Amino acid sequence: MKLLVIGLGSMGKRRIRLLKEYDSSIEIIGIDKQAIRRDEVEKLYKIKTCDNMDEINFSEINGVLLCSSPLTHTKLILELNLKGIYNIFTELNLNSNFYDQIINMEEENKGILFLSSTLLYRKEIQYIKNILLLDKAKKTYNYHVGQYLQDWHPWENYNDFFIGKKETNGCREIMAIEFPWIVDVFGEIESFYCLKDKITDLNIDYNDNYHIILKHKNGTIGSLQFDVVSREATTSLEIISENNHIKWNGTPEGFKVFDLNDKKMKDVGTYEKIDRKEGYSQLIIEDMYLEEISTFINSVKENRNYSKYSFRKDKEVLALINKIEGE
Repeated sequence: MKLLVIGLGSMGKRRIRLLKEYDSSIEIIGIDKQAIRRDEVEKLYKIKTCDNMDEINFSEINGVLLCSSPLTHTKLILELNLKGIYNIFTELNLNSNFYDQIINMEEENKGILFLSSTLLYRKEIQYIKNILLLDKAKKTYNYHVGQYLQDWHPWENYNDFFIGKKETNGCREIMAIEFPWIVDVFGEIESFYCLKDKITDLNIDYNDNYHIILKHKNGTIGSLQFDVVSREATTSLEIISENNHIKWNGTPEGFKVFDLNDKKMKDVGTYEKIDRKEGYSQLIIEDMYLEEISTFINSVKENRNYSKYSFRKDKEVLALINKIEGE
């Protein structure tokens, strides 16, 4: 198998590393306009890189991973299709440009069009979904995700990174990451109420914290706080019903479920082994990224799309985010 990775920033490097761990026989070529990134990747992973697609023989390529800035993904999908490439893995998008065309392509099943939604591959999320599917009682939940913007990529200025720009801002990215699993687990959203503000001196022109009340069509009510203010990287989830009480601090070690027989919270071990990468928060584990990328590879090999997410679903999520930001 021969794969092309476009974009050699943090996500491009992560995907290359995981691909090599998963199957060392996969041949990888990287593309990035920045020479410093190409040099780093060549030294780290011993792969060939180039600065544009003109140098690529696409008849030899089995699939492409789009790890460039979010606003470039949809245009690149269309360009790759013109080159005969239909097996495409793309990181999350933060707008829905060209989505109608891409949804048509997705539903024509010409190839494996695979949209990342990494938290759907997280074992704690899968465990929660399975518990709640059996729980017919009404539910409520509180969820806070936040991290100070400067700490996202401490090795670079946040204004040089897409999270510093209004159209691809950090809070919008958090929502685009979190809403897919929230909708998948708790059901479609009927209505919402939102308060938002900018409370930091960060050099940004967007709100840095959101407080959102969601009402799901099944009656579940959720309270969300998303921010780029929290000095300690924070994930805090609590789900309450008459039959269940679940708490999660975002780490594999901090996942607890109430035992109705013993009347106390108990640890739930969802991972036998945990892979963390130096330089990232303890909340970020590599296992979910590996499961997601291996699912894409298996989809390509078997010519059957095993993705847990779709552009049609993402169009609805992005429309919701637009409403939340616009109100």
